[in-house]
Amino acid sequence: MADPAVSAAHIWEHSYPTGVDWNAPIPVKPLTDLFDSSAARFADRPFIDFLGKRYTYRQGADMVDRVAKGLQALGVGRGSNVGLFLPNTPYSVFCYYGILKTGATVVNFNPLYAERELVKQINDSEVEIMITVDVPQCYDKLVLMLGQTCLKTIVTGRMADILPFPKSLLYPLVKRKDIAHPPADGHNLSFRALTANDGRYAPVTINPVEDVAVLQYTGGTTGVPKGAMLTHANLTANTVQSALWFYQGRPGQERMLGVLPLFHVFAMTGVMNLSIYLGAEMILLPRFEIEQVLDTIDKKKPTQFPAVPTIYTAINNYKDRAKYDLSSLAFSISGGAPLPLDVCQTFEGHTGCKLVEGYGLSESSPVATVNPIDGPVGGKVKVGSIGLPVPGTVIEIIDVEDGKTPVAQGQRGEVCISGPQVMKGYWKRPDETALTLRNGRLHTGDVGYMDEDGYIYIVDRIKDLILAGGYNVYPRNVEEAIYLHPAVNECIVLGVPDPYRGQTVKAYIKLTEGHTLTQAELCDFLRDKLSAIELPKQVEFRTELPKTMIGKLSRKALLDELAAQKAKAS
Repeated sequence: MADPAVSAAHIWEHSYPTGVDWNAPIPVKPLTDLFDSSAARFADRPFIDFLGKRYTYRQGADMVDRVAKGLQALGVGRGSNVGLFLPNTPYSVFCYYGILKTGATVVNFNPLYAERELVKQINDSEVEIMITVDVPQCYDKLVLMLGQTCLKTIVTGRMADILPFPKSLLYPLVKRKDIAHPPADGHNLSFRALTANDGRYAPVTINPVEDVAVLQYTGGTTGVPKGAMLTHANLTANTVQSALWFYQGRPGQERMLGVLPLFHVFAMTGVMNLSIYLGAEMILLPRFEIEQVLDTIDKKKPTQFPAVPTIYTAINNYKDRAKYDLSSLAFSISGGAPLPLDVCQTFEGHTGCKLVEGYGLSESSPVATVNPIDGPVGGKVKVGSIGLPVPGTVIEIIDVEDGKTPVAQGQRGEVCISGPQVMKGYWKRPDETALTLRNGRLHTGDVGYMDEDGYIYIVDRIKDLILAGGYNVYPRNVEEAIYLHPAVNECIVLGVPDPYRGQTVKAYIKLTEGHTLTQAELCDFLRDKLSAIELPKQVEFRTELPKTMIGKLSRKALLDELAAQKAKAS
């Protein structure tokens, strides 16, 4: 993408915290350069802690180089796309950077994908080599892909090899029923065999602006999965932009708790790449289990904990939370979904950790805006804001109808992003690329506005807009009002068919433990907070609401459920 439009009025700059410069230089270099620099500077410092097994930066760099050489022996290089089908493990990091060092492209896959989703993404991305672990839930799915997709080779790492002693010895005995045993054939290779070399790979010249580092699959603005092509320059820029914003970070001294899956763009940049740039230690956990997370914070003292609101909510509500010392946490960013004010304040009160909300999407690598760690300049509380554009980034609010005219400050329009972190385009989808990247801007599909201080507010997704009797109803506005009720723990609002209005408002609600609430009581509570057209006409209370792999509440899952019910009825 081109540099941010010079004509844009950067009204957010006067709100920037002391210590952050919007005009700070953003390097244009391969992402692997950031890794090599930290590996040299912090060689003997802790790099990864995985369930007690620790690696230094020197050891990590050695493994990365061995992966690169092993992949080159398999023919991997420029133009190759290599898939990662991994939970959070050291393999995720070693293989990610090893792939990049060959000049190839990383393709992230969600280990929870169903067979149909795997087939589509493997064939679309043209992946011939996939790397996974000997967990049946992962390996057994990939075996099914051989022969029905373009996948030719599966590289499998042993979980026992990345566990500390004595777990490494006990795991094959205790978990023998939970271990896959790949055959010794032409389609399978062990990670041990892949890395049984001296690590002297053949260096490759990378063009950071043109060469795609990662294909990050996303529903984008249309909901149809497609690969966002993130170049080395995009990912380097976003890593540096994040570090510039969190200027309080101490190189070589931070500890990052990695619970979010590294195959997700938020964790890829905000946990893995940022940690490496800062020379931080990554404390990786394979999944979110609340007692394990609290115990890890208590014992291993991480200083940063990027997560999604549902994780912070779970910690706030955990009955035995007071048993754990969480005071090591200094600052964290919440992303992926709106951060309710009470969740933020409660978490900060329990931990002393400064928690701020940010915003981004796969197409922007992902970070585009973040709230200041030190709070708003001038002390103004910006409730509900997703923050200010990070250095080198321009946010414009564009007229939804014509798609090109900036609206007046304070008016609603489509949030558009310009900056060095904006993707090259969608893989093999020129028409959708042209629709999303227009006039030097990334069109996000989000409706929002900018206030007089340059803070951005997201109102809703354009496609989630509810058209009720000719009126526009924004689900997020209704959700924010519902969250004000103390009995509400989680909620999702969406539009459902209505014979009179076309669509009407339905709220799905999970109550806080020990509380009760009826639809009538909720509507009475909301009458002075919402217009009559916004009041939920249907309310469904559930014990759980659907979530995505990273813990975001999933509106899509409920829409799919409604579509299935409609199809069955017809």
